[in-house]
Amino acid sequence: MAVLWSSSRDVHLDWQPGSGQRGLAEAIRRAIRSGRLETGTALPSTRALAEDLGVARGTVTKAYNQLAAEGYLRTTQGAPTRVAAIAAPQAAPARPRPGSEEPADARWSLLPGRPDLAAFPRAEWLAATRKVLQQAPPDVFGYTDDLGAPALRTALARYLARSRGVVTDPDRILVCGGFAQAISVLAAALHHQGVHEMAFEDPSLHRFRNLAAAAGQRIAGVPVDGAGLRVSELDSPVAVVTPAHQFPLGVTLAPERRAELARWVTNSGAFAVEDDYDGEFRFDREPVGALQSLAPERFIYAGTASKTLAPALRLGWLVLPRALVEPVRAAMADRGSRPPALGQHVLAEMLESGKYDQHVRRRRTVYRNRRDRLLSLLPRPLRPSGISAGLHLLVPLPAAGPDEAAVLDHARRHSLALETLRNTWISPGPHPQGIVVGYAAPADHAFTPAIDALMATLRDAGVRWSSSSGS
Repeated sequence: MAVLWSSSRDVHLDWQPGSGQRGLAEAIRRAIRSGRLETGTALPSTRALAEDLGVARGTVTKAYNQLAAEGYLRTTQGAPTRVAAIAAPQAAPARPRPGSEEPADARWSLLPGRPDLAAFPRAEWLAATRKVLQQAPPDVFGYTDDLGAPALRTALARYLARSRGVVTDPDRILVCGGFAQAISVLAAALHHQGVHEMAFEDPSLHRFRNLAAAAGQRIAGVPVDGAGLRVSELDSPVAVVTPAHQFPLGVTLAPERRAELARWVTNSGAFAVEDDYDGEFRFDREPVGALQSLAPERFIYAGTASKTLAPALRLGWLVLPRALVEPVRAAMADRGSRPPALGQHVLAEMLESGKYDQHVRRRRTVYRNRRDRLLSLLPRPLRPSGISAGLHLLVPLPAAGPDEAAVLDHARRHSLALETLRNTWISPGPHPQGIVVGYAAPADHAFTPAIDALMATLRDAGVRWSSSSGS
């Protein structure tokens, strides 16, 4: 029975009318034990609760007295009856999420794919929110178009053309809840169109492969080497690639392979999904333009605000070939889930005002300095081979040194969250081993301690430092 108390609090009590004082006491006892009534919570007066429940005041008084005697409640003359401090129920030990290497009690995190959340531009986001709330017409708060808010799609079309060289217009853009929803919706739409296989880079992030498989796609792996995806080995109707900065190896797709991939999609009639997840963060030169511009009707461009702003915003976008706009829109409508309109309009304001660009430029400088600092400390055998870009780098483990499991074990001892290559491979092993270090994840004050923990982890795991290498 749900009870509305006179104290203006709503609470659910598993209480059966007619069960009397014992039943009422047991209902309150269960609510306290389960944690629904927390320590210090004020209960309504005996008169108020009796009136709400339709029972005699004496019934409530006896129940309260019984629970006070048992230590569940504490009573004070002239003050409300409150829940006493009792031992909290034992919760199950926290465990890492499937596929995550993060210990439940990790103090430091160098997990990849995470920006510095402490650097979220709160003042700029708040100012943009105020402007939207003050100036937006009422229909902004209505149901959102399946493709996304027109204001954001217009702002994205301008931004992507200017910053990434994407060929698009607002009618070809679909706003979605990050790349996870993008790949899920896209895989479902393609499956409905008769496409039942998608190729992913090997190695690549397993979560997105799983989402595509859940939408009915068979998953094929295509090897990646120092020049990026081996385009010559593609044999699927759709390929998902990270050409600007491959995850997790950190290489970029070489110019000759960019041209080869554009020819392949054009001549074969296949599609390629260009996951430009951290394309804004190139440190050694101007960012390479999007592949999409080479064949706009065969490439599907995907981007998000997860790496530039924050994953919790759940804001991403697809720039679609015209032939796929309606099928993907329909798949999005079938799911009925889309990012809240207010956040879309706030991001649009950030893009149009230039505040988004300013934030990205600031973070680009910080992340470049962090990467340089990390490289200066790594011993020579562990120097990564990828380009200077993005939010992560791959630290290879020497064949004669510790394996990934040993490194993770020592990382846990140092309360450090790390990720390895072990979940990224599609083809069966053996494979090279390494640590994918997300140097963007710590807040500024935590970066040095996190890197210190990484160095200590590598030493304790048995990685050999040469005298000419870093500290």
